[in-house]
Amino acid sequence: MASKSPKRDRASHEAQDDEKNHKRHSGQERRHRHRSQSRSQERRYRRRSRSPEWKDRRSLSRDKFRVRSADESRDRRRDRNRGGDRDRERDRDTRKSRRAIGKRTSGEDEGPDSSYKGRHREHSHDNKPPRTRDAEEVEINSRTAQSLVRHRGPLASQDDSFAISKGEEPTKPVEKPNFGNTGTLAAASNAVIQADGTTVALKYHEPPEARKPSARDSWKLFVFRGPEIIDTIELSLRSCWLIGRDMAVVDLPAEHPSISKQHAVIQFRYTEKRNEYGDKIGRVKPYLIDLDSANGTCLNKKKVPDSRYLELRDKDMIQFGSSTREYVLMLAPKE
Repeated sequence: MASKSPKRDRASHEAQDDEKNHKRHSGQERRHRHRSQSRSQERRYRRRSRSPEWKDRRSLSRDKFRVRSADESRDRRRDRNRGGDRDRERDRDTRKSRRAIGKRTSGEDEGPDSSYKGRHREHSHDNKPPRTRDAEEVEINSRTAQSLVRHRGPLASQDDSFAISKGEEPTKPVEKPNFGNTGTLAAASNAVIQADGTTVALKYHEPPEARKPSARDSWKLFVFRGPEIIDTIELSLRSCWLIGRDMAVVDLPAEHPSISKQHAVIQFRYTEKRNEYGDKIGRVKPYLIDLDSANGTCLNKKKVPDSRYLELRDKDMIQFGSSTREYVLMLAPKE
């Protein structure tokens, strides 16, 4: 291929430079034209603002704004006046109602001219200049004080204090009948009369779920003093066993001085439980309860809380107070 001539290369470069210069000059002309237009607009606006017609137009807009603000202030003032008129009308209605109540309490008769007098009084009151709120409140309070009926002598609740101030004895109020439970029957049912005529109140009574154990459950209480068995008690003979030092009421006597007169109770109770199929299964089980004793009760060498049932199980050991005797509960095996 033949190589390009240098004349052609120089001509192409010159054409490109001319095109660039033309673009640059056209952009500058465009910017200059835009600036001249904006300046001409500013001059026209200044001339127009200095003209009398423009000034008149601006003054008219200011006058319209002043008129509008004056109308708004007039409307606000009218609303305030209407609110004050409403308050005055409300006060006038309250005065009328209190005046009518005062007439009824004072016993004035309303004759045939009463309505005319009331209308005349209202018109005359409206013609008077408005009074201040403080004066109206003073007038209302004075009328209400006059309408109240004053009682002579003390009130019913002040009879006793007036009698004491005069040196007299106050009247004793008449005792009204009391039909509530006195607790006498309950005390009699929980009391034991001794041979000498004295009664001993029981600290414990059986709950509604108390039951005697079934014949197939043979519960026994073995009393140990050291390694020796000194007594065996058949617990299945009754539902409740009261333990303590008071021989007149207890079922299981314990003579140690640290044991209270009514120390604790072994109670058989009927309880129900549901099995995995939802069927109820009832059973009679022994429970131990301490009757707020002075030295407490221990179950398996742990002190039990007062006045709370604890379930007893086979081979449990009970100790009362500081006594060294051990009471072991055993359930005989079923044959």
